[in-house]
Amino acid sequence: MDATPTIIDSRGSACPGPITDLAMAYRRAKVGDVLELWATDPGVKADVRAWAAKTQNELISLDEQPAKIVARLRILRR
Repeated sequence: MDATPTIIDSRGSACPGPITDLAMAYRRAKVGDVLELWATDPGVKADVRAWAAKTQNELISLDEQPAKIVARLRILRR
């Protein structure tokens, strides 16, 4: 079972806001933590994939819901 995620609510924020918010939460996270980014900017889908690859952290899921896009990431590296 996953740890309780840290929610990063970036709904209403345009690029690069959601990824900036994610990067700030990442600085406070520990290895094993799960971060859940909520966004409404469709560009976040490509951005979060690129961020996970660049930082070598795991993109657990990326779901488009009616009111938001939800990206769940597990911190593997600091």
